[in-house]
Amino acid sequence: MSAVRALHPRQTAFAPDPNLSPGEQVLQLIANPFQASLQTGAFWASLATSLGISAGLALLFCLIRPRNNVVYAPRLKNADKDHAPPPIGKGIFSWVAPVRQASEPFLVEKIGVDAVIFLRVTRMLRNMFLVLGLIGIAVMIPVNITQGSKAITHGLNAFAIMTPLYIFGGALWAQVVVAWLVDLVVMYFLWFNYRRVLKLRRAYLDSPDYQKSLHARTLLLRDIPAKLRNNEGIAHITDEVNPTGVVPRTTVGRNVKVLPELIEEHEEAVRELESVLAKYLKNPDKLPPNRPLVKAPSKYRGQTSGGKVDAIDYLTDRIRALEMEISDVRDRVDNRDAMSYGFASWDQISQAHTVAFQARSKRPQGTKIQLAPKPNDLIWDNLKLSRSTRKTKRIMNGVWIAVLTIIWTPINAGIAVFLSNLSNLGLVWPAFKTQLEAHHTAWSIVQGIAAPAITSLFYLLLPSIFRRLQVRAGDVTKTDRERHVLRNLYSFFTLNNLVVFSIFSAVWQYVTIVIQYNKNNNDLWTSLRQGQFFLVITTTLCQISPFWVTWLLQRNLGAATDLAQLWQLTYVWFARTFMSPTPRQNIEWTAPPAFDYASYYNYFLFYATVALCYATLQPIVLVVTALYFTIDSFLKKYLLMYVFVTKTESGGQFWVTIFNRMIFATMLSNVVIAVVVKARGEWTLVAAIAPLLVILVAFKWYCMKSFDLDLKYYARGGSQDLERMVAEGKAGKAEKISSRFGHPALYQPLMTPMVHAKARHVLAEIYHGRLNSDAQQSMTFSDIAMQPMNETSKPPQNVPFEFVPEAQQDFQYYKNREDFRSEAGDDMLSDSRAQTPAPSIAKNEFGSAPSTRDSSPAPAVARMPVHRKQFDQSNVPAQFRVAPAAPAAGDVGLRHGPYTDPYDDRTNLLGSVGDVRTPNGEFMALDHFRTPLESRDGSEYHDTTPRDELSYDYFRSKR
Repeated sequence: MSAVRALHPRQTAFAPDPNLSPGEQVLQLIANPFQASLQTGAFWASLATSLGISAGLALLFCLIRPRNNVVYAPRLKNADKDHAPPPIGKGIFSWVAPVRQASEPFLVEKIGVDAVIFLRVTRMLRNMFLVLGLIGIAVMIPVNITQGSKAITHGLNAFAIMTPLYIFGGALWAQVVVAWLVDLVVMYFLWFNYRRVLKLRRAYLDSPDYQKSLHARTLLLRDIPAKLRNNEGIAHITDEVNPTGVVPRTTVGRNVKVLPELIEEHEEAVRELESVLAKYLKNPDKLPPNRPLVKAPSKYRGQTSGGKVDAIDYLTDRIRALEMEISDVRDRVDNRDAMSYGFASWDQISQAHTVAFQARSKRPQGTKIQLAPKPNDLIWDNLKLSRSTRKTKRIMNGVWIAVLTIIWTPINAGIAVFLSNLSNLGLVWPAFKTQLEAHHTAWSIVQGIAAPAITSLFYLLLPSIFRRLQVRAGDVTKTDRERHVLRNLYSFFTLNNLVVFSIFSAVWQYVTIVIQYNKNNNDLWTSLRQGQFFLVITTTLCQISPFWVTWLLQRNLGAATDLAQLWQLTYVWFARTFMSPTPRQNIEWTAPPAFDYASYYNYFLFYATVALCYATLQPIVLVVTALYFTIDSFLKKYLLMYVFVTKTESGGQFWVTIFNRMIFATMLSNVVIAVVVKARGEWTLVAAIAPLLVILVAFKWYCMKSFDLDLKYYARGGSQDLERMVAEGKAGKAEKISSRFGHPALYQPLMTPMVHAKARHVLAEIYHGRLNSDAQQSMTFSDIAMQPMNETSKPPQNVPFEFVPEAQQDFQYYKNREDFRSEAGDDMLSDSRAQTPAPSIAKNEFGSAPSTRDSSPAPAVARMPVHRKQFDQSNVPAQFRVAPAAPAAGDVGLRHGPYTDPYDDRTNLLGSVGDVRTPNGEFMALDHFRTPLESRDGSEYHDTTPRDELSYDYFRSKR
């Protein structure tokens, strides 16, 4: 009987061949010539579109790159000399040589440890799958082709023959052998790279940037009891786990109440005003006849016209009111209650890390002690959450993820059952079946492109959803948030695609078979038993494996799209051509984009998981995966060198998460192989695979015990660490911890509206107010030195806007400004603020702190001059003329003791404050009253952070 005649009864009446075994009869029932033909056509369609479009995009990149450094080399344009990548020539392929020649030590200095470890992971996966692909070609494919049942495989396509779909008996031992080989290869590459990552991490801990940063020698304390929420209380808590005997400098968090919300609302109002002005002043010499209007909010009590108000007047009034409210709240922060978190800083990194190591499994006084992250890495709003609140939020986060999974499951099931295998849709829709047979080639293309494209589009939205959920769940750092986003993304992908996707397709096939058996007058139990569920599962996995091959082929298209920066090019071109972007938007578009580590790591891990699970089911998937990582490892290297920046450097903290997921993926592949051999063989084969799970768990435990503590802690208090402490000697700089780890809302400079310089001559005619004045500038005295409202450009009529010429709407002119500083990332500028940002006290025209780096060209923007009058000290109140820091009295009650710090934040309240007002309202400089700071041993040194040693009581109300 020919293959076609043997398979044709499935479309008419079920008549299995009695000469075949029950399992072979099931395979005959499942077989579908149109399905196999569709899979072959889908593969070639995907291969052609993927490689063809990818090559076209790569060529487009090569042609456009030399003429567009803003998009294709923003790091080269904006990074300082210490972090700038090698220059690139103007040739079409000039970018290849610098990327190929860049070594790992060189890249550590240029792009940071996080980026280097990402590239190491891509190379690890590339090398791993090159080896596994060779095993698949040399072992699995020959075994599957030569040992398959000739009664069924005759006339089938190559995709079906390369699978173990028709393998039974002793030939299944090849599956067991390959399972062992795969595990050994994966463990070797993980172990090898674990050691390399450890070296990178230790080099990072010894690097000058880390050694000079304050956060490296600071601990974060959370869940502090109410009675210990002061500087002495924090010192008392750390003393319980402090084997060094050194008393740290401490500061407790302040309750900023609604200040962050006010600043966020202020920023939104400024951006909205900028947008309104950009549209209204697009052609300054020909203004629209009507002023822009905006819908009045429900709380608005002024006059309206049809429910709308003048947008410019309303927004400027709103901004002015917010600035006054922010200033008032900042003035009163000192009188607020302390929060349940604080910081403790030591003179030496080894001291802080030793204390953190001792406290890792303890909670002295119920307090959680951990290494402090960088201040710009903290999610400040979550620091105040109590332990019970965080637990509740984590539970709710799990509930929301479950709800999202439940909603997506039926959609994903529909894609799995029908869209990835259009033959199944034809079984329940006869009219479509006719179309499927009539237009075979067209539907092959749809099957090869539609299902992977739809799933890819959905998963583009997931990272932002999970980020919001993780912030709500109480994560206290952005690094932790990104690691948890990676964890959730990987779990969601694996559950929905490898479990739900595959199981639903298998269940559909099983139900179809049971129905066919029932039509032969069999009872339900007989039909269920003869359906052979486990055999159907493995068979379905083999049948849908071409989907994953085509899906992985399309990933090359994604890699080429990243290289060509299509979205950035298209969006910016469209916005600048057909819309009215603000100067701020133009500046932000020229800043290097942040690299989304969580998303890219998840993609790579998921590709690896798919390839490992289908390694023996469709060995060609290993070759396709190796091809992808070979291409993308090189392209991502260029992107990280010249395009992307690391927003917050974690020093390689993603590695352990990557390692754990790779172990899980390998274990999952072993389970899949065990199901395959059990469905077609004996339990002996399963017993031969079972030890691999134990070996993988033991391997994970070994790596954790051998490497993890050295990855995390610079020192752990051993004899070598004590020697390191002695070698480090005394601290060179007793920084003011409160001014470094204060809530950003306390010192964050407020945004000034930016307007295009071409509108300067007409803005005064249409503007009816001003945002602030000299009389409204606040004088703030609190634990954190505050930033007065920024003085701004001085347009006609004293309109407080900043005018930006067209030629200077570029990030390179603004990268040192505090309102744009976050766009630069941690790996692009060597300024100390990239590591531990100091308070943003206005010292130059842009409100940035002094920098030892060569500053970028300053925009030629007119600024409002600030009049400062020098005063004779005899006219200054005595409280201002106190030079030495004296022990404070009154309600503060500071006493120098074992838990007090002579350089406590409350003894230096005006550190970094530039000017104060005299009683008659004039400015006076504090330079006359600045004194050198003394270290604990009495020696004098000069700190780069400006300080004032003034009495605390003068600036607080007495009780």
